[in-house]
Amino acid sequence: MFSVTSPSPLTAPLKTVGWIHVVDGRLLVVRSRDNDLFFMPGGKLDPGESDEQALVREIEEELGVLLDPATVRSGLVAEAPGHGIDGRLVRMHCLYADLLPGSPEPAPRAEVRELTWVTANDAHRVPPAGRIVLERLAATGELAA
Repeated sequence: MFSVTSPSPLTAPLKTVGWIHVVDGRLLVVRSRDNDLFFMPGGKLDPGESDEQALVREIEEELGVLLDPATVRSGLVAEAPGHGIDGRLVRMHCLYADLLPGSPEPAPRAEVRELTWVTANDAHRVPPAGRIVLERLAATGELAA
């Protein structure tokens, strides 16, 4: 006989969402105050929040832009050791979403201090989950080399 146990909250992958926003073959990424690498805009889900709700909330908080909730659609899932969180796995659900008409251009807000655009050749500038995203977007032709 055996028993099945679920992972504790500290060993279960940290579930996050990320916004896939590609313009002219480049992916938008952000850096927070205390990080040396660039991450996809997004973040952790609040209790009871769906991926779509978390994405819309996080992007407004971090970049001051409004996403159209009706256009949020699945992109890909990247799971890799988290950067700066003692090797805990991060499971990032990456979603596409369009800006609402009249929304301003993305700009750093809240904990975000800088934003930039990366291509497939910028893997050294992003954490492991970000590298997976770059590879997959490059493989589909969405991201420039």
